[in-house]
Amino acid sequence: MKSFNSLEKAIIACKRCPRLRTHCANIASIKKKQFKDWNYWGKPVPGFGSKEAQFWIVGLAPGAHGANRTGRVFTGDSSGDWLYSALNRFGFSSQAESKSKQDGLSLQNTYISCVCRCAPPDNKPTPKEIKNCHTYLQTEWNLLKQPPLILALGKIAFEQVISLLVSESGIPKSSSWKFKHGAQYQLGNTTVLVSYHPSRQNTQTNKLTPEMWSAIFKKAFQILENHSFGEN
Repeated sequence: MKSFNSLEKAIIACKRCPRLRTHCANIASIKKKQFKDWNYWGKPVPGFGSKEAQFWIVGLAPGAHGANRTGRVFTGDSSGDWLYSALNRFGFSSQAESKSKQDGLSLQNTYISCVCRCAPPDNKPTPKEIKNCHTYLQTEWNLLKQPPLILALGKIAFEQVISLLVSESGIPKSSSWKFKHGAQYQLGNTTVLVSYHPSRQNTQTNKLTPEMWSAIFKKAFQILENHSFGEN
């Protein structure tokens, strides 16, 4: 997997987790009444965005009737609505909505992927399923040439990002790196931003508010602006 093209092919063809493949195929067959006319993707979902991105966003997994339906990460569900709206406001996305792979949307200096590439039952992948997908994160990290900014959405994504940076960069692990919304950690040349995941469970309970969410992307914009300024 020495290119994004070969990585995408490997992800789409992946059969490492039989439970997840069966679950995604069942969902694609049964569908949701709201999307009965859709031809569900039903396969592992590759990352999406700029291949030269300095800003890497890592979530948990495709939504059962979101990315598992559309084939594009964070596309077609409420989590995606929150994400792409914020990206558009801060100049990272050409559109405020991501509805399908054919909607013309493009990302600027941003790449989005997930810890797990298949939708898990109840949004709960097993530790083994998380481990099975970890090589795809490692490959993205290297293909993106170790981006200076990573946004981890949710605790599992945060833990996997930290694990990746420790193993790939040889940085000693620190007990001070804890999952906390709005936290910012410097691991070598990479800044890790931490946020609650924009799931309905968090947004509808106000655990994650629009103001909290916007503050994350304002901070991301400032970090990248300072990074670019520092290179000149």
